[in-house]
Amino acid sequence: MPMLGIRHRTTYNFRQTVSLSTHRLMLRPREGRELRLLSHEISTSPEAELSWSQDVFGNIIALATFQTPSDSLVVNSSATVDLKAPAWPVFDIAASAINYPFLYPESDWTDLGALTVQRYDDAEHRLATWARGFVAGRPTDTLSLLKDISLGIASAIAYQSREEEGTQAPLITLDRRWGSCRDLAVLFVETVRTLGFGARIVSGYLFDPDSSLTGSTDCGSTHAWAEVFLPGAGWITFDPTNRSMGSANLIPVAVSRDIAQAVPVSGSFAGAADAFRSMDVTIEVKAIVSA
Repeated sequence: MPMLGIRHRTTYNFRQTVSLSTHRLMLRPREGRELRLLSHEISTSPEAELSWSQDVFGNIIALATFQTPSDSLVVNSSATVDLKAPAWPVFDIAASAINYPFLYPESDWTDLGALTVQRYDDAEHRLATWARGFVAGRPTDTLSLLKDISLGIASAIAYQSREEEGTQAPLITLDRRWGSCRDLAVLFVETVRTLGFGARIVSGYLFDPDSSLTGSTDCGSTHAWAEVFLPGAGWITFDPTNRSMGSANLIPVAVSRDIAQAVPVSGSFAGAADAFRSMDVTIEVKAIVSA
């Protein structure tokens, strides 16, 4: 994989001058064994004072405090990363977890905690019933089971971009048979949680140099996918939107229990009730060509 340049601009326009609250910015790519962050910079207009922290998941957060009222807000994030994820990964799953069902070691189970618990209401256990349809036998190959669930979602649910904020509940996605990348990721995570797996949501960017991946644009796009924890291998990436496993073409920014915890830019303003006019987001993810 080449080095990649990422440009993420969020622009808010208002009908008159407003006072901007402190905004929470989750824009810094998340380093790991398959991604090295070479540089990152955030700038805003109007200018803001930035303070940095980490959330409970270890994601890097910038808090932007504004002193100047304005009729617009522009947040620019620029990053350079070295993505080393292989196209065909091999996972060294512990012998105890090669076949499903299995028990997590007690310490892992304790630490996974809420990542094993369903986030959305399902009083009739419809999702658990649907999930059990993928279990070919007891025991069955763990990795094959997870791949089948990811492929099953991609086959049953049509991808459809949604402009509105928020995420569909998994049962709504199942009933509608369509959803965005974040809807499919949430459905996958909730499904595997019903089977006892520890899973989390990942948000970030999709690198698509061949314009062949679902959910991408010509210049680049934000994206959402999932990770499942398996003893020995650790966190394994599944992208049901693109029927893929592994982190090739994916640049993570944040991991979370719930997709609502991974909003790139969030904040509020003080002004007239009708002051908000529009919001625009532009993304560019491109390979950096060496001179």
